[in-house]
Amino acid sequence: MSIVGSPLEGRSFDAVIFDLDGTLIDSHAAMIRAYSRWGEEFGVDLSVLPGLLGMPSRVTAERLLDEDRVDAGVARIEELEVIDTDGVIALPGALESLQQLGHRAAIATSCTTPLMEARVGAAGLPFPGVVVTRDQVNEGKPHPESFLLAAERLGVDPSRTLVVEDAPAGVAGARAAGASVLGILSTKSADDLEADAHVAHLGDVTWEITEEGVRLH
Repeated sequence: MSIVGSPLEGRSFDAVIFDLDGTLIDSHAAMIRAYSRWGEEFGVDLSVLPGLLGMPSRVTAERLLDEDRVDAGVARIEELEVIDTDGVIALPGALESLQQLGHRAAIATSCTTPLMEARVGAAGLPFPGVVVTRDQVNEGKPHPESFLLAAERLGVDPSRTLVVEDAPAGVAGARAAGASVLGILSTKSADDLEADAHVAHLGDVTWEITEEGVRLH
């Protein structure tokens, strides 16, 4: 699917809210290294990890560890991910999108604040004025809280925002917030995401700033 002929064609938005991993940056290799080491340390079967990558670390720990080990597991995976950013790079079009959109851009991520700062810094991307991390909300994706808080901080109606996501949970959360969704096909197929439109990466998108807001082509 492309933008042409989709619900996004010809629409204007007041702001654009980006997911981080798989949307603005490629952190997959670093994530695999961290979770592989974590799995070995905590005796977790590594074969179950691929289906949990990208979820908040607490969700992963709660699913894989006994209750009395969850807090320690969360602290350890956070530590491993923050210290290992080797190979974390910006995806095509990410830098240009953030620069062009300026104050109209935000990030809503399942990363905690220290992890977000480590990865955005490693990728050489600018920090938008509005960033919502997992430790700033009560409920993570697919709950809409992250997107609703980002819209509130941007000073815009959530229904006037465009969310850019690469994961089904993020798409579901964006829809629950009333936002439109552009899917990035870095980790999932268009059938998996079911966004309003899909592109391979942000390098396939051109942003236009008009009096009515932001349009994408």
